[in-house]
Amino acid sequence: RLTPLELIPILSFILQGGKCRKCACKLSLVYPLYEIICGIVFLLSYLSFGLTPELIIVITFISMLLIIFVSDIGYMIISDEVLITTLILLIIETIFIYDLSYLFDSIFNGIIAFIIMFLIKMVGDFLFKKESMGGGDIKLMFFFGFMLGWEMAIICIFIASFIALPVASLILVTKKEHHIPFGPFLNVAAILVLLLHIDITAIIKMII
Repeated sequence: RLTPLELIPILSFILQGGKCRKCACKLSLVYPLYEIICGIVFLLSYLSFGLTPELIIVITFISMLLIIFVSDIGYMIISDEVLITTLILLIIETIFIYDLSYLFDSIFNGIIAFIIMFLIKMVGDFLFKKESMGGGDIKLMFFFGFMLGWEMAIICIFIASFIALPVASLILVTKKEHHIPFGPFLNVAAILVLLLHIDITAIIKMII
């Protein structure tokens, strides 16, 4: 069991020399890097939304995305426990910060995004004659719709695909790997849309 002194982000890793205090086993650099990235993203969230009640919801959502980013890359898993816990927190926070009407609108947007992503998966499965997308990615889209609206949730798919293309191509060439998690790219897209306050109205104006 880790003591409080072993749970201080970044500092604990440095003080322990990158090793476990008890068995001296070398600790992965993933831990301090993840903690640094979390700190940076939380700071950017504060700079984007300020010290407002909305920041609480944003931090909750982004925390989920960061956890999934690591789990999907490392194990190709999007944990239901993480999704359910986040959903409960988002519902409670939305009721207190906004109201029930806003909550129902958010849930409706989440359901629409979920259905659209499910249909995309069905088309992909039919075209490729195999599973084209994991169920976790579909569940994740509910949260995108909940937070960003269903229109921007769909935009996130295109942004994620654009980001994923060069990375996936490099992995396919160097590692001959044909199973690449899409969740991390979706999460990066969602964080960009959220922190940059990109909305569907701005995109339509750019196109027109």
